[in-house]
Amino acid sequence: MFTIEHEFDSTVITLVDEGGPHLTDDVAVNVFEDCVTLEQHDTVTDRLQRITLSLRQASDLAAALNLPEGSYRIEKREVT
Repeated sequence: MFTIEHEFDSTVITLVDEGGPHLTDDVAVNVFEDCVTLEQHDTVTDRLQRITLSLRQASDLAAALNLPEGSYRIEKREVT
């Protein structure tokens, strides 16, 4: 399950784990104008953990989810 909320300066996607007996805390994906952050509460340290991706890294990650094992580089093509 996931939710999508539009904030003033970002879009927030929250991923809720409904997978089984060993559930993890929700993951919040914050999409800003210039980056994407992933946030999850760490129950061991009782702190919020954050990873920041550039928009290019986020784009590469999205593409990688649908590709087989290997090394790739996504080339941008100009539209004329």
